[in-house]
Amino acid sequence: MAAAAPRTGAEIRAAFLAFYEQRGHQPMASASLVPEDPTVLLTIAGMLPFKPVFLGQQPRPAPRATSAQKCIRTNDIENVGRTARHHTFFEMLGNFSFGDYFKEQAIQWAWQLSTEVFGLSPNNLVVSVFREDDEAEAIWRDLVGVNPKRIIRMDEADNFWASGPTGPCGPCSEIYYDFKPELGDDGIDLEDDSRFIEFYNLVFMQYNRDAEGTLTPLAARNIDTGMGLERMAQILQGVPNNYETDLIFPLIEAASALAGVDYHALDAKGQTSLKVIGDHSRAITQLICDGVTASNLGRGYILRRLLRRVVRHGRLLGIDKPFLSAMGEASITLMQDAYPQLVARREVILAELQREEARFLETLERGEKLLAEVLAAQPEQISGEQAFELYDTYGFPLELTEEIAEEHGLTVDLAGFEAAMEAQRQRAKAAAVSIDLTLQGAIDQVAADLEATQFRGYELLEQRSCVVALVVNGEPAEQAVAGDAVQVVLDTTPFYGEGGGQVGDRGLLTGDGLIVAIEAVSRNRSVFVHSGRVERGSLALGAVVHGQVDRACRRRAQANHTATHLLQAALKQVVDPGIGQAGSLVDFDRLRFDFHCPRAVTAAELEQVETLINGWISEAHALEVAEMAIEQAKAAGAVAMFGEKYADVVRVVDVPGVSMELCGGTHVANTAEIGLFKIVAESGVAAGIRRIEAVAGPAVLAYLNERDAVVRQLGDRFKAQPGEIVERVAQLQEELKASQKALAAAREQLALAKSAALASQAVPCGDAMLLVARLDGVEGAGLQSAAAGLAEQLGDGAAVVLGGLPDGADLSKVVLAAAFGPAVIAAGPKAGAFIGTVAKACGGGGGGRPNLAQAGGRDGAALDGALEQARADLLADLG
Repeated sequence: MAAAAPRTGAEIRAAFLAFYEQRGHQPMASASLVPEDPTVLLTIAGMLPFKPVFLGQQPRPAPRATSAQKCIRTNDIENVGRTARHHTFFEMLGNFSFGDYFKEQAIQWAWQLSTEVFGLSPNNLVVSVFREDDEAEAIWRDLVGVNPKRIIRMDEADNFWASGPTGPCGPCSEIYYDFKPELGDDGIDLEDDSRFIEFYNLVFMQYNRDAEGTLTPLAARNIDTGMGLERMAQILQGVPNNYETDLIFPLIEAASALAGVDYHALDAKGQTSLKVIGDHSRAITQLICDGVTASNLGRGYILRRLLRRVVRHGRLLGIDKPFLSAMGEASITLMQDAYPQLVARREVILAELQREEARFLETLERGEKLLAEVLAAQPEQISGEQAFELYDTYGFPLELTEEIAEEHGLTVDLAGFEAAMEAQRQRAKAAAVSIDLTLQGAIDQVAADLEATQFRGYELLEQRSCVVALVVNGEPAEQAVAGDAVQVVLDTTPFYGEGGGQVGDRGLLTGDGLIVAIEAVSRNRSVFVHSGRVERGSLALGAVVHGQVDRACRRRAQANHTATHLLQAALKQVVDPGIGQAGSLVDFDRLRFDFHCPRAVTAAELEQVETLINGWISEAHALEVAEMAIEQAKAAGAVAMFGEKYADVVRVVDVPGVSMELCGGTHVANTAEIGLFKIVAESGVAAGIRRIEAVAGPAVLAYLNERDAVVRQLGDRFKAQPGEIVERVAQLQEELKASQKALAAAREQLALAKSAALASQAVPCGDAMLLVARLDGVEGAGLQSAAAGLAEQLGDGAAVVLGGLPDGADLSKVVLAAAFGPAVIAAGPKAGAFIGTVAKACGGGGGGRPNLAQAGGRDGAALDGALEQARADLLADLG
């Protein structure tokens, strides 16, 4: 009896990987969502981790590989929840051949997997081929036996994959599932989403395209495939969309419970909100797990945008309390078997969700205030730009803006909103959503053709080397002369290339009459690029030069790098064993260490950390450096940076009994060489990320001398000994605070005294008492107090408007205040809306409550005219 076809998401994933592992494919763990490739923000395709292999920049991990790769795309985020199969986070199952098998084997295995393992009927399958790919069509038709009517030729836009304008490319073939085979084989239209879903894409990477567009066959042809896990789950589980599969629906149920609703009883709008929450919850949980923190830049912005969409759709469903941590818990539970690192990072994930949700709720409140200011100006319509700013910047739902506007008898310019939305959508689509395998820049092109540089800098600081590539003033060249800016590639080098947070070495290249000052060394893949300037003589391609590393700079970098390892070990011991590195900088004169921590490190903890490190330094621990297999290193307890990709053989730097890390940087031989360690600052750089800046070795003395000079100057100025300075500054602060308080009180009394004389200027207007006056020399708070006092004197019918210049000579600042009694408010005018109009005439804005409001402006010359207009408007409203 045949085994039952896989059905759950976990079973589908396992069956795919097992199928290809049984056929000689090396299983590869999913790479991080944060790619090594600098041309893309996030891992957007299953093949992205193999990009260097396809380019020939890295050796293939095996002739054949298979993986279940987690991916994120946000270029069509507006479709999430609205279509049956658009997602931000998704899993791509793939099998890859690096110069091994090709088209015939890939097609036959794809069909066998689909029909025999997943049990799909051939009657439900349709395949597409590139319009010129006769070979693929013949394989499908003659070897596999697919009905010719169910083999559809498609154009280049759909069935030809290219890495970029130039580079590797080739035709594609896709397998579609037909939900309605009873409609027959004639006139098949694969664009009909209601009938067909593409679930398996086979890319035959067989050509190289040059700058003229000419295609030449590749010497080593590759296979790159992708099967959408969520799509296959929809097919096998027989549900109407990907969201109702077991990969997402448990999260929809969790959100439904929080909102107190039933998914199946909701209208389409409500179901869409639940789908968005389910989809985005997976995405934000995985992003945070892979080290992304919310910010306004790059991938941090993507996380923030997704997270805020979850909160916004929760509010639309009626969830009026923080709930992201609950969705995070549900996401971890759902995905932890496939991604156990979610459990290890649980506290970090939940803390980031809680912080960012709290921050967004505050932002949302600011958005509500901004909308109140817009309404206070009494516009004829809320513009599309204003509605979009509320939506995009403050996360304010358009539906809520429309609802509030309707309550005020206004409409929203929906066409303008859509125009602003489309402009943003085009900006998003302009970002990288495809993987560009092309190379940019002269040094990139040069490095692509070179063998890896042999680095000898662990054991040597001077060495003779051959110049194998030369770029002069940005262009490939064969010779450079004095004054030229150069980038030099050597066959072997003692110079450390920037990497692992450590800056590159400095030094000299010398030869017969030649001096090249090397200012920086970087890495272009495995090629070390020495950047500098020719100071004397000439440098030629192929020349033999003598490389000399600046020993003083190297010693400083080594001390700072080893001190960074000690710092991480001390933080784990003093603050939290779960602390993980989020980034670092090892420079010649300082070090910086970023780490995941949900709170600030206290002063007492910093003191403990510093003491611990200096203790390890004085104990003179001899470092042990060894190369070993990655699994052996991890088993020995070596700390790896989370999300970093390591080779099979790694370098382990061990301070016995203190620290053991995977590290390719340079280090001291003994901790005693560091000398001293001093923490300079501790701060927050992003939500959940703290930063410690410190100095070590000779830089400590320079730092202490600078601090000592500052203390001496303060002592001289305050006429105090160093130990008395803090007390003296505290005393001065208290005196200043008392003086400021007394000054504010005096100003308020002055404002009240000045305003008292104004009460007699009030004039009757129907049942109201109208007072519009100018009062200079009073700050905003004092002016508002004066208006409130006058309104109290004049009774329920008071309509008081005051304006003035806080500094009578400065026309750039105007303050305004309005106070209306209950009878005036009942007659129509509201203080907040009214004063906003007055302020607008003075080049400003503001608002407040119906009875009391404050505003400001920037055009003092317009103040008198604005007050006259205010008097006329009130007379008209109240007369």
